[in-house]
Amino acid sequence: MPEYLPLELPENPKLANNITHFARALRRAGLPIGPGRIIDAIRAVEAAGFTEKRDFYWTLHACFVNRPEHRATFNQIFRLYWRDPRYLEHMMSMMLPAVRGVQEDKIAEAAEKRAAEALLDGKAPEMPEPPETEREEETVIEVDASLTMSAEEKLRRLDFEQMSTAEIAAAKKMLAQLRLPVKPIPSRRGMASLTGRQTDWRRTIRASMRQGGEMRSLARKTPRPRWPNLVVLCDISGSMSQYSRMVLHFLHAVANEKGAGWAKVHAFTFGTRLTNITRHLATRDVDAALKAAGAEAQDWEGGTRIASSLHAFNRDWSRRVMGQGAVVLLITDGLDRDTDGLLAKEMERLHLSARRLIWLNPLLRWDGFAPKATGIRAMLPHVDSFRAGHSVQSLADLAAVISRPDDAGEKLRLLNALE
Repeated sequence: MPEYLPLELPENPKLANNITHFARALRRAGLPIGPGRIIDAIRAVEAAGFTEKRDFYWTLHACFVNRPEHRATFNQIFRLYWRDPRYLEHMMSMMLPAVRGVQEDKIAEAAEKRAAEALLDGKAPEMPEPPETEREEETVIEVDASLTMSAEEKLRRLDFEQMSTAEIAAAKKMLAQLRLPVKPIPSRRGMASLTGRQTDWRRTIRASMRQGGEMRSLARKTPRPRWPNLVVLCDISGSMSQYSRMVLHFLHAVANEKGAGWAKVHAFTFGTRLTNITRHLATRDVDAALKAAGAEAQDWEGGTRIASSLHAFNRDWSRRVMGQGAVVLLITDGLDRDTDGLLAKEMERLHLSARRLIWLNPLLRWDGFAPKATGIRAMLPHVDSFRAGHSVQSLADLAAVISRPDDAGEKLRLLNALE
């Protein structure tokens, strides 16, 4: 909860309008707030009064917050909207890292940047126009953009490392809307079905016993579907830092999407060591989840030891999370620094434990990419699919083919190049 600062009211305050704008900012930040809650909040403030600042805070909190993960967002927006006298400067410094201001004084907390974006609603600071005397004559050039790619399409295909701060924010919103559906796996267990191809003799005999032993009809059954686990191994070394952050945003949306089909999503990061961040991705607030995951993984932007990290996973976690026909996503550039030659062995063991092993490599964005690195040559034969993972479009393409067992991506072409 933020500290209470003096709150001066004008002579003719428009409290109802301010509460309405405050609720709109909360809704833009992700809180499920409708007109009914806004009316209830106005009536609650009217009943509770506006004499005590603490009462005002908790009155709005009771009306707008009904989940624990929404508290951080509410606190930040409340502080910026109602209490911080320099809130506009603070929001601008949060949105524009190049501006010297409040951002240099303290590191942004969880949900703070999202609160600033919700209050600004995408508005950028207006730059003063140069005086008339300083303006030079300009030539107006008309460009026919009817056949050019739209801004959204360009952003979808833009490399994560080439994005500006504003483009990264827009790409994160796109990633939050992506889904990663998967088809169910038929199991040996059956379930009742009127159109099933198999005869359910147990139900048939049970029904006949209730009818004096007369078998009037045959009960049918069909295989009961079961959903696989999704296991993600994400490289967070220095060369993969920006790609890893964007992929983790995407995985957070997948892990918190109900009805996506996955039994459970397990996430691990590795650089010089393996770290399990599954419980952090379960946090509904994406900023708090990634902040906790970053604090857990101490080797962020460090070196790369793929073989030893895979060995730790195969030894400590494979039996726990690889059951039920798990699908494994391996996100790394394959630039391994281990010299003991165990990478191929650990990749083979991982491949044999998984139902499908899909490797996302951002280096595949280059047209002239060739598997020349030792780590890539050792890993490539032991994956089912080898795809690019450098843009929003590449992750969207992954969602379209993740359930296709015949999809190999660029694996076959690159294997032929090794011969």
